[in-house]
Amino acid sequence: MNIYNSLLEKKKNAQKSFVVLIDPDGVTASSLEKLIQLSLKTKVDYFFVGGSLVISNHLDEVIQQIKASCDIPVILFPGSPSQVSKYADALLYLSLISGRNPELLIGQHVVSAPFVKKSGLEIMPTGYIVVDGGAPTTVSYISNAAPIPSDKNEIAMCTAMAGEMLGMKLIYMDAGSGAKTPISESMIQSVAQNVGAPLIIGGGITDPEKAYLNCKAGADVVVIGNAIEKDPTLIAEMSEAIHGSSVNVNL
Repeated sequence: MNIYNSLLEKKKNAQKSFVVLIDPDGVTASSLEKLIQLSLKTKVDYFFVGGSLVISNHLDEVIQQIKASCDIPVILFPGSPSQVSKYADALLYLSLISGRNPELLIGQHVVSAPFVKKSGLEIMPTGYIVVDGGAPTTVSYISNAAPIPSDKNEIAMCTAMAGEMLGMKLIYMDAGSGAKTPISESMIQSVAQNVGAPLIIGGGITDPEKAYLNCKAGADVVVIGNAIEKDPTLIAEMSEAIHGSSVNVNL
């Protein structure tokens, strides 16, 4: 079963997925190995590898180290057309549907398409929605696109609906790395109740309670990055919170 079909199956069975986001610029070989071993012990479902601005050239090395040490699937989370590695399992083919920058809706995809096609990766078209997290983020600066205001649930809902109807197989809502304010449960619920595609939530999730509430509101996949970089021991509590919330409830 490919990764997308596994996500659909999990959604059908109300099973939540826990993703650890790895920035290739933020790890060494030794710190990455420790993170991998912790992830194995705590049953992390997937790794996302990438970021809005990757300046090192060891993307391949990071992915190869992960693949050599465990069988947790590696999904590319690219911030630019150069962030493609044949060693990964799949790629989020991101369209920034919350912005109005044509380069990130289709322009960079045209440039990257031949390389992506040859990579042999599983390609997952993803509607990427950036939500205001209360602090300037790299993705907003690089994309030159304003995020959706954090209190405009209806805009997020309509954006996600449009993305799904345009053929996006996944919806990824992100408050950005290091967000001061994570995406609200009410916004997650508004989107989850109106789209059928698996819903990924990330940005500013720093404690297990928030991860749990996101899942209860309708998130199918929760992505944790910065918080685990600062305190890797959070993985166990995050995993328990996410995997323990198998049923959506009305808030």
